[in-house]
Amino acid sequence: MSKPTVTVNFIEEDFSVSDLENLSWKSARPVTIDRQWNGKLANEHRRTDVRCLWSASALYIRFDARQGEPLFLNENPQTSSKTMELWEHDVCELFLASEREEPRFYAEFEIAPTGEWLDLRVDWRKDEPRDWEYNSRMKAFSSIEPEMVVMMMRIPWTAFGIRPTDGDLWLGNFYRAVGSGDKRGYLAWSPTMTDTPQFHVPEKFGEFHFVEMKDKIED
Repeated sequence: MSKPTVTVNFIEEDFSVSDLENLSWKSARPVTIDRQWNGKLANEHRRTDVRCLWSASALYIRFDARQGEPLFLNENPQTSSKTMELWEHDVCELFLASEREEPRFYAEFEIAPTGEWLDLRVDWRKDEPRDWEYNSRMKAFSSIEPEMVVMMMRIPWTAFGIRPTDGDLWLGNFYRAVGSGDKRGYLAWSPTMTDTPQFHVPEKFGEFHFVEMKDKIED
């Protein structure tokens, strides 16, 4: 079975992570997180569109997450440093491996509706796979809107130690955890197909196709 693919279009100029109205987003073709981790269709009010852009200095990720239920958030959020166990609340996540031949080595980025964030590096070749001291220097911004939460990440290429070039294929996945208790949902762009909810399944990663020529946007 072929891997799902997201096209990441190049932009000439950088912009603020809080600039939700930037015209550059018009060149980003969305993919949708509309499946649970096990492949079953997710509830309509939990589906999430994801857009990606890249510049010479950074990767931009935008989650437009439908929100048809009460938010499940930290009671005392802080955004000055990474928030551990952020995954226990409402969150959108990006896993991204720059080495196509070694998807077990990847970076993990999380963002919550509060603007809280978390970054770490994961290497399943090691006895202790998670590097909690990892410092990607990512920037995060969130906006809670009527029946929608918009969450943005800006990740510099220094976080990966490499910058893509035109035509490169990296591997990764998008996820969303939403709700609480028995109604908690675990959504994946490329379903992991595990018996119980699990996101750390690199063999199920999709492809990130970096292109310098912007797709033509039709009116």
